[in-house]
Amino acid sequence: MQNMEVIVAAFGRNSDVLKRSTEVILPDVQKAAEILLGVVQTDKTMFACGNGGSAADAAHLVGEWLCRYKNDRRPLRAIALVSELAAITAIANDYSYEEIFARQLKALGSAGDALVAITTSGKSLNVIAAIEEARRKKLKVIVLTGKNGASLRDRADVVVVIPTDETARIQEMHKIILHAMCEFVDANLI
Repeated sequence: MQNMEVIVAAFGRNSDVLKRSTEVILPDVQKAAEILLGVVQTDKTMFACGNGGSAADAAHLVGEWLCRYKNDRRPLRAIALVSELAAITAIANDYSYEEIFARQLKALGSAGDALVAITTSGKSLNVIAAIEEARRKKLKVIVLTGKNGASLRDRADVVVVIPTDETARIQEMHKIILHAMCEFVDANLI
């Protein structure tokens, strides 16, 4: 029965973080969604990056934009900075791992585009470098992070801070937020 208790406890922690997050992050999620809608309406590009599970979330978000979220619609301009393996490994080898996203933004980003930077810790140096490059190039910056990433607030247009330091719960909330933003964009396009 202990195995079931572990599962029930995980669901309970998820529910608790969802409840606490809902109380504090909704205005930031709306602001982020409005930024993304503006990117679509001006035919600009959304870039996304992160490491590990956050890289998977970044790629998933881009997939929702290029294909569709729920309803049929035109494909939206989006690039996952985590997906170009030849570029990532070359940049990491020739420059540094810290530059893998920033260097791509330097080549591809332009004013009016947006970066969705996902970092559960708020301390990923390559994500922070991407944020700094995005600011230099006048991209809108949206950061999804955990409670330890609140210090990124002065580097972004909006920072959505999940009120926990438990990585799994942060990642679960990030997925909900990414889907909510997709739903917002789709609802305003149709």
